[in-house]
Amino acid sequence: MKKLISCLSALCLSASACAGTVIYTDSSNPVSSPSPDIPVVYLDAPENVQRDIFGSLPANPALAEKQAWDLLNSLAFSSQQKQLVSAYQGLMKAWSLGLAKYPAVVFDDKWVVYGTTDVSVAMQHLADWRGANQ
Repeated sequence: MKKLISCLSALCLSASACAGTVIYTDSSNPVSSPSPDIPVVYLDAPENVQRDIFGSLPANPALAEKQAWDLLNSLAFSSQQKQLVSAYQGLMKAWSLGLAKYPAVVFDDKWVVYGTTDVSVAMQHLADWRGANQ
C-alpha cells in the first residue's frame, strides 16, 4: 500500500511539477537535455552578458568612460539592456529563494533539489523524500 501511495504521489508530482519548475545553474553545469517548458536560469549570465556588451574596456579611465558612454548611447544597447535586466532578474530570484548552491531544480518556489539539472532525477529525489517523510 505504501508503495502504491508513493507511486501515486510521484505521478501527481510529475504531472504538476513542470508548471512551477525552474532549473538554476551556471555555464559550467549546463542542462543536458533542456525542455522548452522549463526555464533555465544561468546564474553567471549577468557577468557573461556584461562581458558581451562591454568587452574589455581600455585601462585608461578616460578612454574606458568614453567607450562605455558610446555604447550606452548606441541603438543596439536597448536590446542588450533587456538581456542584462533579464539575467539579473534570474539571479535575484535565486537569491530571494535562498538557494545555497547550484545546480538546483526548484519546484513551485518551495522544494529544492541540489546537485542536478535533470528534472526527472530531481522529481524522483523529491518523491523519495516526500515518501520517506509521510
